[in-house]
Amino acid sequence: MDSLDARDTDLKKELDATLHARRELGEEYESALVDSFLEKVDQRIDGAVERRVRRQLAEQRITTARDARAPRAADTWGERFGFGIVSLVLAVPLSAIGGGVAHLPGLVATWLGVVGVNVVQAARTNPGLFGRRPARQDDAWED
Repeated sequence: MDSLDARDTDLKKELDATLHARRELGEEYESALVDSFLEKVDQRIDGAVERRVRRQLAEQRITTARDARAPRAADTWGERFGFGIVSLVLAVPLSAIGGGVAHLPGLVATWLGVVGVNVVQAARTNPGLFGRRPARQDDAWED
């Protein structure tokens, strides 16, 4: 508020100086003096508006940056479906290799790996699935 008072004081001084100059110079310079004073007032208003616009743009940029950094939900149906298809497609040749090399223990180890990868993916995309509390958006910004 101090800078506002200082600007008001400066503007008051400008007005006093303009009125004093008008008394000294006479009425023939009144129009020029008023125009000069109004130009100074316009400059002050323009400066205040410019500062306000810059502040609002900065706030918008900060908000946009925060929104861009916010973690997005990776739990879309397409991603889950794609992950399931890829894991099954890869499970077939891995099963053949594991079963061919180590017979039944190799096949069991292969499918334990496939199931393990899918369980980890399910836990990552659905935080409340295995008893953990779901992550809140607000928690990501608390430090």
